[in-house]
Amino acid sequence: MASLKEMRNRIGSVKATQKITKAMQMVAAAKLRRAQDAAQNARPYAQRMAAVIANLASGVSGDGAPRLLVGTGSDRRHLVVVATSDRGLAGGFNSSIVRAARERIQSLLNEGKDVRVLTVGRKSRDQLRRLYGNLSVGEFEAGGNPSLERAEEIAAKIRELFDAGEVDVVTLVYSRFASVISQVPTTKQLIPAEVQAGAPVVDLKGASYEYEPDEAGILEALLPRNLTTQVFSAMLENQAGFFAAQMTAMDNATRNAGDMIASLTLQMNRARQAQITKELIEIISGAEAI
Repeated sequence: MASLKEMRNRIGSVKATQKITKAMQMVAAAKLRRAQDAAQNARPYAQRMAAVIANLASGVSGDGAPRLLVGTGSDRRHLVVVATSDRGLAGGFNSSIVRAARERIQSLLNEGKDVRVLTVGRKSRDQLRRLYGNLSVGEFEAGGNPSLERAEEIAAKIRELFDAGEVDVVTLVYSRFASVISQVPTTKQLIPAEVQAGAPVVDLKGASYEYEPDEAGILEALLPRNLTTQVFSAMLENQAGFFAAQMTAMDNATRNAGDMIASLTLQMNRARQAQITKELIEIISGAEAI
């Protein structure tokens, strides 16, 4: 059994850890509100963009359709973009995204597809490097705060690979923020652009619109921006989910530290009581011997 001094040192160490986890919980809670607002505010723009693309795509077909919309006509070469955070201490937040990405990559490899991987965030880079390091075509850090500039860099890399004919289909894996206690790993196809069947239809109120330039010309300019928007929205969703997961993880760690302190204190008190009892027995035995 450990000595009383060792128990006191261990209790002090756990208390120090508890202070750290409590502070991290409070920081994550303070940052969560702002990140949650940013993620939710970005959704209407992305949804409206999808509605506009859906309405324009209905009038475009054939050889004149933009390649970002219809793809290359092949699904042989796949690019999987995996977006996580740069930091850990958030429970299973990053692991759940990487697990979904691994399942997607392995499924494609089993089908005989040519797969490439682009990582956003240090956690996805480190975890996927062990199994699929030879498939990597690029690495980006998520950064402390998602920025449109970083999203444009990532989107530019994706377009570069697509325009060079190295990929046919691009899929993004990230975590969608559902609530403080729920973050959902999500897979979204970026290229060819998915035209949502349930996208709201623009109400023309009986008017007839003529596009200048034509629908294909507008889509040529709109689709690259939509690619950046989808990447940026995913980064915002990830950040909100990360702070929510970190807040929950640090709250659990703080509670566990409290339980451990109570258990160690009880053990220390029992050991001290046993030591006092032993000393009293020795004193009484010595007095009776005299």
